[in-house]
Amino acid sequence: MVAHDIIIRPVITERSMAGIPSKKYTFEVAKDATKIDVARAVEELFKVKVAKVNTMHVRGQLRRQGRFQGYTPSWKKAIVTLSEDSKAIEFFEGMF
Repeated sequence: MVAHDIIIRPVITERSMAGIPSKKYTFEVAKDATKIDVARAVEELFKVKVAKVNTMHVRGQLRRQGRFQGYTPSWKKAIVTLSEDSKAIEFFEGMF
């Protein structure tokens, strides 16, 4: 898999932004990506050094529109912690 196929998008929420000072960044990743795949993709895309990766499956939520209801798609989330000597990811710096 290519790095762009593994890292789908950054997750921009209030809670994920709170982790930026401690070098924790949150991404939506491919469902079949492993922690090692995510670490290599982040290191390749952003030229940083990854210390730790935590992954979790996010269940789809029930949504209703009138009398119709369904579930939003489930997805996989990865919280990537960079090493102390690594530089920050510039993409997130402008948002903080």
